[in-house]
Amino acid sequence: MNIQQQIQNKIFSRNELIKQVEVWKSAKNKIVFTNGCFDIIHPGHVMYLIKAAELGNKLIIGLNTDSSVSRLKGPTRPVLQEKERALLLAAFQFIDAVCLFEEDTPYNLIKQIMPDVLVKGKDYKVEQIAGSDIVLQNGGKVETIDLVDGFSTTNLIDKIKKM
Repeated sequence: MNIQQQIQNKIFSRNELIKQVEVWKSAKNKIVFTNGCFDIIHPGHVMYLIKAAELGNKLIIGLNTDSSVSRLKGPTRPVLQEKERALLLAAFQFIDAVCLFEEDTPYNLIKQIMPDVLVKGKDYKVEQIAGSDIVLQNGGKVETIDLVDGFSTTNLIDKIKKM
């Protein structure tokens, strides 16, 4: 299998992901889940995702679809389309699965895969994190990770516009 196929194989439909998570769980893997728009990947994203990956054996990214990003961020977003964003994330060695979700939050996806660890940035309080209630009720953990100062997609877009 070539590298391009390996990367494509890490992009899952919801049903495919549910089946894959069952396989990983039966092999006693610790499943970590995080989500976001990941519109323009920057060093802050990379550092955040590395820290998330270190919390378990398998890292799953819930990725907002284009329509979800537009509802959350405004009509000029996303800059990169969902297939492009999924490809970029799947190319990282430490990311095991990428799955698009249409809703504004990944609550239903989290409920279906029931990760061992749910991760968001420290800009969220645990009780604000979609799915934290069901993960905690099922014996999982919710972790918040420090964000890297100086990096945000909105700031990056603004900087590019000024250039």
